[in-house]
Amino acid sequence: MEIRNLMSFIQVAELNSFTKAAEVLGYSQSTISFQIKQLETELQCLLFERINHTITLTERGRELLSYAHDVCRLTDEFRQNIEENKELKGVIHLVAPDSVCEDMLTTNYNDFHSKYPGISLKFTAADTGDMFQMLDRNEADLMVTLDNHIYKSDYIIAKEEHIPMHFVASSSSPLAKKKKLSINDLLEYQFILTEKEMGYRRILDKALAKKSIEILPALEVGRTDIITELLEYGSERVSFLPDFVTEEKVKKGSLVFLDVIDIETDIWKQLIYHKNKWLSNSLSALIEYIKNAEFKN
Repeated sequence: MEIRNLMSFIQVAELNSFTKAAEVLGYSQSTISFQIKQLETELQCLLFERINHTITLTERGRELLSYAHDVCRLTDEFRQNIEENKELKGVIHLVAPDSVCEDMLTTNYNDFHSKYPGISLKFTAADTGDMFQMLDRNEADLMVTLDNHIYKSDYIIAKEEHIPMHFVASSSSPLAKKKKLSINDLLEYQFILTEKEMGYRRILDKALAKKSIEILPALEVGRTDIITELLEYGSERVSFLPDFVTEEKVKKGSLVFLDVIDIETDIWKQLIYHKNKWLSNSLSALIEYIKNAEFKN
């Protein structure tokens, strides 16, 4: 049984498509079909049901998928252990909200690259649902969430911490020095928020819905650096952001945390990978680096 056939089988099973598997692996579709046919002939069983241009795993296919993951993981581990050159290298794909991607790139990328020059990082911004799909399909290696506390048995939480959030505004805002504000006190101001249904924005909307309030922002944009810059130069603007995004400008005095007392949210930052993901030395190094650099509290 050839390892490459098992790798092709895993991709077809997780992507539910011979065409997509071929694109990921750099093969032609006919090559993928031939490899699956080889497996089915060798194992003397049907691995996929093909109905109306859709494919689903058979019961035997589901059994093989678990074994295939184990074989590929052990094979990769063995290859790495016998390599004479122990330099950490490879491409690692990390998915996270825009604000986390920005923070990691601007704060820690240079330091990480100086420590591990052989590791290339690929960042993709996505919402939480899309992140889990990418882990399930092995399209990403790690994810970082800013969302409700999440626990699912198919995933490993490498690190987590509670994230403080605040409504923020310019220090020149009429709201800046007021205490014990109600959310209703903010409604006459222009809101600049991250996209609807994305992480902490979704949680904010749910908290507002409990009070029968819906905010229609003047601007929705994923990049929190743009939001904070717009807040600095607009005294009539308000946003809702994680403290790690705004704390530098708050310390500088250009932004202030607003004392809003009647809205509560529970936001967690979690570093997650799939339980079946093989942790190469390079991936383990990145996980440890993120745990130490990103989760300081």
